[in-house]
Amino acid sequence: MRDKERNQLSAAQREIAQKNERGFTLIETVIALVVMMVVGLASASLFVYAIQNNLGGGERALAMAVAQQHLEQFRSVAFDDTTLAVGTTTLPTVVSGERKYTVVRTVANETNTDGTSKFLKRITIRVTPQTGGPAWVRTPVVLVSHRSTVAMGLYAAP
Repeated sequence: MRDKERNQLSAAQREIAQKNERGFTLIETVIALVVMMVVGLASASLFVYAIQNNLGGGERALAMAVAQQHLEQFRSVAFDDTTLAVGTTTLPTVVSGERKYTVVRTVANETNTDGTSKFLKRITIRVTPQTGGPAWVRTPVVLVSHRSTVAMGLYAAP
């Protein structure tokens, strides 16, 4: 008799459990899908931002290399060489790493407060990528260096 009662009891319990079991409603499913969609779109926009940031970093690194090459050219000539003539020069489009850049060189004499020459030249190299993409990718890289004469006794204290 006990086995029969157990079977009846377990059948009754199973019936109660089946009545209490419910699936997700349509509203709960829609809410879950909306939450998953928001998380998915947020992570997708993060990936897009990361890709653009990497592209911009690569462009700036190549622009920096171009600027350093041009600055090294100025460092390799004598102080009174015509290459170091005072003025601004815009070079034709420079191609490096299959990318195009605009290079602007500026050489200026540094002077003391009284107007006398310091025998020091300020060299500014501005390299701007010409690629498409966001504006922040095309921001110029600017390197500034000073070049002095090797002649002794020509430095005037400020």
